[in-house]
Amino acid sequence: MTTYVYGIARAGTPRLLPDGLAGVGDPPRPVRVLRSAGMTAIVSDCPPGLRPKRRDLFAHQRVLTVAAAGGAVLPLRFGSVSPDDTAVRSALADHAELYREQLDHVADRVEYNVKAMHHENVVLRRVLDESPEIRRLNETTRTGGDATYQDRLRLGRLVAEAVRDREAEDARTVEEALAPHAGASLPGPEGTGRVVNVSYLVGRDEAAGFLAAVEELREASPQLDLRVSGPLPPYSFVRTEPAEVA
Repeated sequence: MTTYVYGIARAGTPRLLPDGLAGVGDPPRPVRVLRSAGMTAIVSDCPPGLRPKRRDLFAHQRVLTVAAAGGAVLPLRFGSVSPDDTAVRSALADHAELYREQLDHVADRVEYNVKAMHHENVVLRRVLDESPEIRRLNETTRTGGDATYQDRLRLGRLVAEAVRDREAEDARTVEEALAPHAGASLPGPEGTGRVVNVSYLVGRDEAAGFLAAVEELREASPQLDLRVSGPLPPYSFVRTEPAEVA
């Protein structure tokens, strides 16, 4: 039976999983622990044909939340499986030192993901306010006047360059405002129209200060649409080896 792996902890952690804790699958598979080399893997049997359905995504998250209440846990992403229990125990033994280092790194910390996009109208108004040349060309092309095809091309190019410069400046502003409140940060995948996509590793005791910094940034930067997800298990800040994504 293929083994589904939720996360990894030190032996003795989580201190106690509640009886009847259920994981992925329909019906949900009972959650259990495997131990080797002073490490613990939180697992269940893996149902055949597992897909990222809402029910199973929530089940995966619930198991990690319950386990983390009993101590630091390295969270694996949804769909992480191993051929069987023996393979999981072997991986725990082979990579025990790596897991200990990672657990020390994420202990008492959570992840917040911050995404920022521009409010297009606000940014364009600022571009017009800050560039006399863009204002002149915009007025000329808007009224029809003596605008030429080359004027329109130049206007488009200048606006695009100004918006890119503003994106870079705003990305620096976000980093400068939030990084001091986090222990580490990692950029996520870039997306069209996205100014920032960064995950921050934040101490539980520092979370209030981090979120307050987000609110201050939101008030000071009306051109930004800031979206925060968290607190989350620190998925972005761990390296795990005992499982592969199905």
